[in-house]
Amino acid sequence: MEPETNRRGFIAAIYGIWGAIAAAVGLPAAAYLLLPPRTKQKDDWVDVGSVSALGASGPQEVVFRRNRKDGWKIISEKTSAWITRQNGQLVAFAPGCTHLGCAYHWDEKNKNFLCPCHTSTFGVDGKVLAGPAPRPLDQFKTRTENGKLLLGPVVQSAEVSALLQDQACPRQKENA
Repeated sequence: MEPETNRRGFIAAIYGIWGAIAAAVGLPAAAYLLLPPRTKQKDDWVDVGSVSALGASGPQEVVFRRNRKDGWKIISEKTSAWITRQNGQLVAFAPGCTHLGCAYHWDEKNKNFLCPCHTSTFGVDGKVLAGPAPRPLDQFKTRTENGKLLLGPVVQSAEVSALLQDQACPRQKENA
């Protein structure tokens, strides 16, 4: 009878190991599928400088560092924005042309933004003046705190007008 007990013990041990492996793989998978995801991390706002120094004498390019999450890695990247004043408000344009993402610059002579790759031109308000660009320049969300300009996530130009409509007061919405 001794050999029979050892065989049963061995088979029970094998089933136990299989059960442990199934639990080790199955529990995280079940948690991933059944539990709600963590709440989205709040958007990071980056301080780009004093409000009084920005956009006073026309469009001004500011360079800053921003953290970007790429999968599991957090990458600190250097980027820029073009800051202008429009109706007393600071507006920050994303640095890429809306045609193919090329870097554009401010053309002081013609008083417009120029993308040298495909000759798209944009007005100081970011609207397309000429060229193959399909939509106005994308903008960063902006806010001011303690005299500093903070930039948030980029909002595509099609979404900018809807965002501005949502921020407008109800009386302005009725008149529009």
